[in-house]
Formats: sequence, structure tokens, C-alpha cells
Amino acid sequence: MAPRALVILFIGVFAGIVGVVGLAMVALVGLVGLDPTPPLGGPPSGLVPGRIPAAYLRDYRAAAATCPGLPWSVLAAIGEVETAQGRDDHPSTAGAVGPMQFLPATFAAYDEPVPPGGADPPSPYDPADAIYAAARMLCTNGARDGRDIPGAIYAYNHSLRYVIEVLADADVYAHDA
Repeated sequence: MAPRALVILFIGVFAGIVGVVGLAMVALVGLVGLDPTPPLGGPPSGLVPGRIPAAYLRDYRAAAATCPGLPWSVLAAIGEVETAQGRDDHPSTAGAVGPMQFLPATFAAYDEPVPPGGADPPSPYDPADAIYAAARMLCTNGARDGRDIPGAIYAYNHSLRYVIEVLADADVYAHDA
């Protein structure tokens, strides 16, 4: 089965759980042509400069390398969706904080080891700490070896709309439009 078909199938299974709204999301995936395959981990597109701060891009790429199969562009897309690359990192109404919007208890589960340039002790407000913690969380939840990138993203934020938005942004970051 083609990787795109697997993504559509994966989202379809969740659609059955969440009902009509989920079915609309599956249709949207087909319409926008998302393809979360290894090209998402390619070099940054020409659209990246100016959209992702250089230090964030460095950390996205380095953190992704700690989890074989996790595309750096997925981390960058989560950073974009969550806080516009740290430009809007106010606490969420649910209490998530920092540039990758972690709940404090979730961050504590993934904050070690301290990455290069990270804070000691680790802080969800520190971009390097938050990005590496996000990579560890995604890796733990299915991103290792690219096994289940959509499932790992869903574990990060339990929303099909979120998965679709992150995959679409990751595609933009890894490919010229």
C-alpha cells in the first residue's frame, strides 16, 4: 500500500471514531494531497528563511536527527502551529507553555537529557529544550523509523485538524511551493 494511502487509511480509522467531522478531515487530506514520506525531511525549502529563526531551524534539524525517521520539518511545523516559531508563546488556556506548548508534566517526561545550548535545569520556555523534548515525545509515540508520523503528531495534540495542519506545513517547509 502506498504511503499516501496509509495516511488516508490511518486518518480514516480515527474518522470512524470521531464521526462526521473526522470524515470531512479525511476528504481534506485527499484534496490537499498530503504525503508524509521521507521527502519531508529533505533540505529546507526556499520559503524557510525569514519564516523560521536560524537557531530554531538548527535545533529542529539536530533534534530530528536524534530520532531516525522523524523529519525536521514536522518539528518545525509543530513549532509554527503552536506558537508561530516562538513569536506567540503565551500559555494556552489548557496551561501549555513555551515555544512548543508543553503541559509542564508532559515536558517533564521528555526533558532529559539537556540538549546542546539548553537550559540546566531544562525549561519548556527554552527553545532548544522544548524542541528536543518534542522530538523525544514524537519518537516515543511512533515517529521512530518513520513508522507512524501522523500517529505521533496525533499523540502530541489529539486533533485530526492539527495533524492535517502540521503535515501541510511540514510539506511547505520541505518543498518549494
